[in-house]
Amino acid sequence: MTAAYSIEELRLAAQRRLPRALYDFFDGGAEDEVTLQANRSAFQAVRFRPQVLRDVSEVNTQTQLFGRSIALPMATAPTGALGYGYPGADVAIAKAAAAAGIPYILSSTATASIERIANAVQGRLWFQPYTLKNRDFFWGLIRRALAADCEALVITVDLPVGGKRERDHRNHFAVPFRFTPHNLWDFARKPPWCWRMLRQPFPVMENLIGLAQQQTSASALASSVGRNYDTAFDWDMLKQVRDVWPKPLVLKGILHPADAQRACAIGCDALVVSNHGGRQLDGAVATLEALPDVLTAVNRRIPVWVDGGVRRGQDVVKALALGAQGVLVGRAMVFGTMAAGEAGAHRALAILQDELIRTMQLCGVARLADIDADLLMPVAKTAG
Repeated sequence: MTAAYSIEELRLAAQRRLPRALYDFFDGGAEDEVTLQANRSAFQAVRFRPQVLRDVSEVNTQTQLFGRSIALPMATAPTGALGYGYPGADVAIAKAAAAAGIPYILSSTATASIERIANAVQGRLWFQPYTLKNRDFFWGLIRRALAADCEALVITVDLPVGGKRERDHRNHFAVPFRFTPHNLWDFARKPPWCWRMLRQPFPVMENLIGLAQQQTSASALASSVGRNYDTAFDWDMLKQVRDVWPKPLVLKGILHPADAQRACAIGCDALVVSNHGGRQLDGAVATLEALPDVLTAVNRRIPVWVDGGVRRGQDVVKALALGAQGVLVGRAMVFGTMAAGEAGAHRALAILQDELIRTMQLCGVARLADIDADLLMPVAKTAG
């Protein structure tokens, strides 16, 4: 892993190791993948305007969140089904996050339970309960998160239905999983992956056991979740969550300023500007482009983070310069972990940390508090 110098190199390593269907599942987006690409393009379009001859011999990347210090302005994004690609991937990312001093967000569809992560890792654990039609099961997940002493609850609100992910259709990748000559050949072409997966029981989405009777395989449980997203979940339901959950409540999936204002009024403690990594509504605005209006609507009442497209440490600096308090890191962690398990997860965060510090030094800022819009080249205004 020390030979991987960028998240892109980790992506390529993951691509080499995984069967195509699995790689595309983690890498892909919805429909034409316009939003998937837009997230990355938005970061690439921003330009720095650094100032020089400043003392950057000591760089401080610490920040505050919910009254506690974190070592980097990052958290790992919730990601499901990782055990398909690498055994123990969820625990691996949680351990890497704890070692780096940043929060880890566990997905409902992870292949490790809330309890297993809490017992295995001493770090800042947040939990993302998907909104399910089975309300008793949904509230049960929240009670389990509270019993496991999760620091925060993350409600993802951009998933009333699943997005149309056409790569999965083309690869015959579906839930419940079905074997076809196409995907059997795909798997057979990756013997190391096959060997590692066959040495242990097939992964299970442990948080969801009991959601549907006699559904214990990862694929069957995932199918059950897809049929059980609660399309009726609304602001009144979110208010009920706020009333029940006594700790920080984070709302993930906000793009519209009106929704940001309403979230503040309900009492959410932080927002994540997110379009689900381009995996839901294709054609949705890039998150970095949506960030300024959301920040204006929030007006510094609560922290606003941004999710989607972060591949470089410089992306973190750009997000902070535009007003975000931090970023979620999703696919970067997935690529590292799919390439080399826990070592790859540590490497992904090490790359981002090194690039963050280096970018700050090259831009002439030694503290996160010194990063502001003056660091960026103003967008040229169109005449007329």
